[in-house]
Amino acid sequence: MEKLFHFDSPRERYRSEAAVVWCFDNRFETVLRKLLKRLNVIHFDPIRIAGGTKYLASPDNEANRQFVVEQIRISMRLHETRTVILMLHSDCGAYGGLAAFGNDAEKEAHNHSFELERATSYLLSQIPELTVRPFFVDFEGVWEIRGQGAAARIA
Repeated sequence: MEKLFHFDSPRERYRSEAAVVWCFDNRFETVLRKLLKRLNVIHFDPIRIAGGTKYLASPDNEANRQFVVEQIRISMRLHETRTVILMLHSDCGAYGGLAAFGNDAEKEAHNHSFELERATSYLLSQIPELTVRPFFVDFEGVWEIRGQGAAARIA
């Protein structure tokens, strides 16, 4: 093994302000960082898999859903996490991209709002003590889902 460079990382454990269930699509990395800053989330546990929240809302198989729930439980146990941020984004390949919605951004946003509500309900049925905050991200902004398909833009 060869040391490439020296770097001092903090040794003390941290308390996570949130676990973030999110896709690994790098086009939205900057908006993720800006949203977390706006929410005052400094320490977070990222749970990044293709489709992210899709695995809680409409998984291809139950094992995938349970994997995400277990990652959240581990974050809670190791880092005292009490909040989960669920995110879906426009043109997500796990959903077939925007093309799967006939290139209709409004139709896609409506679908993803309901997916976020479904994921929130499922997660709270499994871990009721959590606070869950669902967000939809498109190419022009961030929308917080407030139940029954309603969304409010985060400026």
